[in-house]
Amino acid sequence: MKFNKKSALALLFSLTLIVAGCGQNQSASDSGTSTSSSNTPVPAETEEAKLNVEVSFYPMYEFTKNVAGDLANVHTLVPAGMEPHDWEPTPQDIASIEKADVLVYNGAGMESWIDQVTGSLSNAKLIQVEASHGIDLLEGSEEDEHDHEHADTTDTHDHADEATTEEHDHDHDAEAEEGHTHDHDHGGLDPHVWLSPALAVKEVRNIEVGLAQAAPEHAEQFKQNADAYIAKLEALDQDFKAAVADSKRKDFITQHAAFGYLAQEYGLQQVPIAGLSPEQEPSAAQMASVIDFAKEHQVKTIFFETLVSSKVSETIASEVGAKTAVLNPIEGLTEEEIAAGKDYIGVMRENLEALKLALNE
Repeated sequence: MKFNKKSALALLFSLTLIVAGCGQNQSASDSGTSTSSSNTPVPAETEEAKLNVEVSFYPMYEFTKNVAGDLANVHTLVPAGMEPHDWEPTPQDIASIEKADVLVYNGAGMESWIDQVTGSLSNAKLIQVEASHGIDLLEGSEEDEHDHEHADTTDTHDHADEATTEEHDHDHDAEAEEGHTHDHDHGGLDPHVWLSPALAVKEVRNIEVGLAQAAPEHAEQFKQNADAYIAKLEALDQDFKAAVADSKRKDFITQHAAFGYLAQEYGLQQVPIAGLSPEQEPSAAQMASVIDFAKEHQVKTIFFETLVSSKVSETIASEVGAKTAVLNPIEGLTEEEIAAGKDYIGVMRENLEALKLALNE
């Protein structure tokens, strides 16, 4: 299965280069007949002067856009309302990455396609930003996730000495001389670092560094933008700390194991029904384990999430006489959420209110 997926991506990339080349030839031909028809003055700050930044999925867009401000065109690869864990890029997506100045992705295994795509690119100037670099990553052992007798059985993986960003370069000897190493083999790690506001701050700083590397003349503006957004994240972090400090309980049941970093940051215990992937179906034994935990600890709320079915959470809630509520992993916003003007901080505050109620029942 892995061979087929990689082969398909390689074929898509090859086709993309052919189509892109044809498109350039056609554009050159068309431009000879179209430029003389317009006398519109070109503004001093053209769209072409801005950085072109491709980001993998919604949280990376939110963080990058707040750092970039008006100095970049930021485009999200995963469409609104789509679950990003198993998303794969199209030829058009690969072409967009090829032409970008910066590629921002979460890393830690979240984007399973990243190595295959970036390894095929010819854009040697592309700045790649793995936002989770430098963050202690939790191991995502499926066995540990369903051992509900222990509050915390996870280990950590330290990336503190790894580089935050790198310029995409096929000359690996040159990279070694400059101290640039970039390892995307995060198998088994929990990628959901953005769900801890404290760790979101680190991701924003990593993105700031990457944008400043791509456009050093705007480094000070990127820093100012990052500082302003981080102030909001730090306020959110303080609100989470205050909310859980005196809560009646410290455990919560959620549909999949997305909230490990949030739980670790605020001294809570996440009890996931399924594993790291929201599409994973729990076994009968796992379901029974969660039901037993819920009954023993008198859990009154079972959390489910957007973008995937809530059937499993509803089944457990019905079995133990609990209600269901949303705890959003913010892996993507729906069209309705976008239309309502929601953003990362707004949704995280909704998560905070939902947790406060559940932890004090």
